[in-house]
Amino acid sequence: ITAYHESGHAIVAKVLKHCDEVQEVSIVPRGMAAGYTLTRPETDDNHVSKNKLNDMIAMMLAGRAAEDIVIKDISTGASNDIQRASGIARKMVTEWGMSEDLGNIYLGADHEVFIGKTWGQQSNLSDEMMNRIDEEVKKIIDINYRRAFDELNNRRDILESMVKLLFEKETIYKE
Repeated sequence: ITAYHESGHAIVAKVLKHCDEVQEVSIVPRGMAAGYTLTRPETDDNHVSKNKLNDMIAMMLAGRAAEDIVIKDISTGASNDIQRASGIARKMVTEWGMSEDLGNIYLGADHEVFIGKTWGQQSNLSDEMMNRIDEEVKKIIDINYRRAFDELNNRRDILESMVKLLFEKETIYKE
């Protein structure tokens, strides 16, 4: 599962125009990760385009898509990927004005408040607007998951070859 998962990330990162370059892919467990795909940006640009953010989300969801394609099931291995992708999608909608439907408006929380044992966000948004935000975030996630799924499904032979190579070498470098 890990080999397919990591291969999915790497292949989608390679084929999508706005993803950072893949430096290393490994199925050797490190820390909490069963494997990893390391990408590195070419520049330290703080301005990230909508196209790049969408490609990043698709790449993050590609591990899950590879599992879905190959084993016809999904694992808990994509938990952190889903969390990170959802966070980016939410910021696209609420902070960066990148929602097709909601447009160029800041919809982030007004301020933090202490609730019991932790800090939370207090918002002056209506329930209707919060529902619209959730719908937009889900739409971004769903569209990018489908992009990743389709890219991998169209490159199933490459996916299988990469998994075979990972079984042989355990870690693959850019070269």
